[in-house]
Order: sequence, then C-alpha cells, then structure tokens
Amino acid sequence: MNATEALLFAVIQGISELFPVSSLGHGVLIPDWLHWSINRTHPDFLPFMVMLHLGTAAALLIYFHRDWTDLIGGWLKAGGRASNPHARLMWLVIAGTIPAGLLGLLLEKQLRALFTSATAVLVFLALNGLMLLWGDRLKKKTASHELSELTFAGAIKIGAGQALALLPGFSRSGATLVAGLAHGLDYASSARFSFLLATPIITAAGVLEIPKLAHHGSDAPQWGLLLACGAVSGLCAYASTWFLMRYFKKTEIESLRPFGFYCLLVGLGGLLVKLV
Repeated sequence: MNATEALLFAVIQGISELFPVSSLGHGVLIPDWLHWSINRTHPDFLPFMVMLHLGTAAALLIYFHRDWTDLIGGWLKAGGRASNPHARLMWLVIAGTIPAGLLGLLLEKQLRALFTSATAVLVFLALNGLMLLWGDRLKKKTASHELSELTFAGAIKIGAGQALALLPGFSRSGATLVAGLAHGLDYASSARFSFLLATPIITAAGVLEIPKLAHHGSDAPQWGLLLACGAVSGLCAYASTWFLMRYFKKTEIESLRPFGFYCLLVGLGGLLVKLV
C-alpha cells in the first residue's frame, strides 16, 4: 500500500475493530472494491498490522484505565480470590479470555487461509447481520441483568463467542455483545464486558508478533509511517469506544438493529453485484 492507502486502512481498522461490523471483513472488502495495491504476503504487512493492533489495544487500555486499575487492584487485594466485586470481575474476564485465546492459537491460520475471498467475506458479513438482529430479539425475551450478576459459565460462553471473529465477516464485538444479551446482560453491561474481553486478546495479537518486527529492518521513513498508522488506528478506536459506550447506555431498544441491517445490506448487496 502507498501512504494514503495505509492511513485510510488504519482508519477502517480502528473503527471497525470495535463496531460490531467485522474489521477483518472490511479489511478485505474495501481494498478489493477500491482496487488498492494491497499485498498481504509482503514483509511490510505484518509490522503494519501489528502497529494497528497495538494502537487499538492502547486506546482500549486508556479508555478503560480506571476499570483495569480497579480490577487488578481488587484482584491483588483479594489475594487472587473472587472475594470482592473487582476481583470477581477480573476472574470473569480471565475466564472469558481463555477459550478465545486457545481457539485463536489453534484455528486462526487454518480458518483465515480458507476464507480470504471477498465472496466468503460477504456471506459471513450477511450472517453477522442476522446474528445482530437475532441478538435484539433475544434482548426482548430476557431479563436485564448487570455485569455483577454474570456467572463464570456465562463468561466462558461469551468469551468463546469471540472465536466467530476468526471467520472474516463475523465481528468479535458483535459476537460477544449478542452472547452477553443471551445471558441476560443489558446492552451497556454487555458492551463493557465485550470491550474488557477484547483488550487482552487484541493486545496479545500485537505483542506476540513484536519479536518478528526485528526482521523488518530499520528504514526510518517506513517506521514513521507505521507509527503514524498505529496512532491513527488508536485514535479512531478510542473515538469508537467513546461513541459505542454512550450509544448502548442511551439506546435500550433494538440497539444492534442499525449494525445488523448495515451488515445485511453490504453482504447481500455485494453478493448481488457479483452475480449480476
């Protein structure tokens, strides 16, 4: 990619990583539709994606810094036991992170190698839209609970839902939001838990790849662009988080409907264009 395309890709990544619309899906579709000169096998692409993930992770850590301070502090104060609300929530996040992390390590390369075509992405994006609309229907049928009422079994099931994001077109945040609603959480609590779960997963995705950057070299202009893209992705992710947390607090009826219809429109519309 040239510099303009790289910066625009960073904007797309930063926004779509946290909106329930699939960052991986948009990262495949938009460059394809705009005929960008993107080459995912090029040596520069790995450090580029690492920087974008680190930018998003930094945004989540900054936005939820008080939550993480309370969670870690409460966990240490309790000596690792779930004897206070903060320590208990910390264990819920850990319980929800483990299944997604294990499934990601085992299946990520195989699944993404199978489903990298735009057609597959469009199909999964449409299915993601149906999932979001189904989540709104679930919300009407379940009582609203706060995060403090979530069980450990529920946290594990919600965390496992993140594995859907291994299929390009399915959204990590969308899957965890719907899973949270299915377990009786209200929209705001489901969104908060979704973003808390996303923080260690996205951070690990970037940090684990950092050693590979040593093979990239030290071309100063290129590193400057990488850092700029990471910053842009982080700013967009922070703005997305700020917007979504307020949106889900204020919108308690069919909050996922706009995102569901958007995914259906793009997915089915894109498939129709391919058929014509």
